[in-house]
Amino acid sequence: MTTSKIPTVQLGESGPAVSRVGLGAMGMSGMYGTADDAESIATVHAALDSGANLVDTGDFYGAGHNELLIGKAIAERPREDVVLSVKFGALRGPGGAWGGVDNRPEALRNFLVYSLQRLGVDYVDIYRPARLDPNVPIEDTVGAIAELVEAGYVRHIGLSEVGPDTIRRAVAVHPIADLQIEYSLISRGIEAEILPLCRELRVGVTAYGVLSRGLLSSSVQAGTAFAANDFRAHSPRFQGENLSRNLELVDALAEIAARKGVSVAQLAIAWVLSRGTDIVPIIGARRRERWTEAAGALHVSLSEDELAAIEAAVPVDRVAGERYASAQMAMLDSER
Repeated sequence: MTTSKIPTVQLGESGPAVSRVGLGAMGMSGMYGTADDAESIATVHAALDSGANLVDTGDFYGAGHNELLIGKAIAERPREDVVLSVKFGALRGPGGAWGGVDNRPEALRNFLVYSLQRLGVDYVDIYRPARLDPNVPIEDTVGAIAELVEAGYVRHIGLSEVGPDTIRRAVAVHPIADLQIEYSLISRGIEAEILPLCRELRVGVTAYGVLSRGLLSSSVQAGTAFAANDFRAHSPRFQGENLSRNLELVDALAEIAARKGVSVAQLAIAWVLSRGTDIVPIIGARRRERWTEAAGALHVSLSEDELAAIEAAVPVDRVAGERYASAQMAMLDSER
């Protein structure tokens, strides 16, 4: 396999130059069970050494733990070598209880102060609300971030999990670098309206959940037991009969991957990469070997016949279960 560095693309019309795949750090702070800080830091270093520069985090991941971890990992690296994408707005209580969303201008300015401190930097590259706040017009939120751009604390503005109307309203206030949203072989809802609109408005897409939280890999098997603090213990797609039906789709995908000589994860990532250079997959790796595997997808080329076979193996209408539990789905502006 080639050892060439990961290529870069521009994120949307107004965004920064980012690596063709980025590193998602959420899983390093307990979202999928216990993680090892030393291995997490080593994974960040491995990603950067391979040529990746986009690192995605959130101030609420592990109640600040994730930002502290990323800050430690990049402390000895030149600041310009890292594109930090930071989400804000999700509120937590002691014990991890969900507290809603707060995207008020005064709140996000406060959140940013703490993010800068934890990350050990004086600006973030992309700042975005994690979810739409139903009580705050998107114009107010984007307008406040625009003031932070003017002041030099933020370089670019992003969005996350919002629908067409919100995207249009946000772009009318300030250029938007990218929309971060779930997109994978089994989560293709953006294709109908959201993706065409992003292309019309020249807004990039950073796709998370590309491996469907490990489902589109070898890490989840029938009967897999998830820890209580693992997101998948409560995710509909990983429950009972839903998991069994979804694993049948993965088995069909595995047959194609085996003929191709690649892993299921690499095939799933390569499929997303094939959707266009305006879509940048965010890979949630917690270990160095997982990052190396994921980055290997950049060297997997897919013919039109292979793409057709992949999509035939995983028909969207056969995916069992929503991507979030009902209460979380209700908070997604992108699903309305």
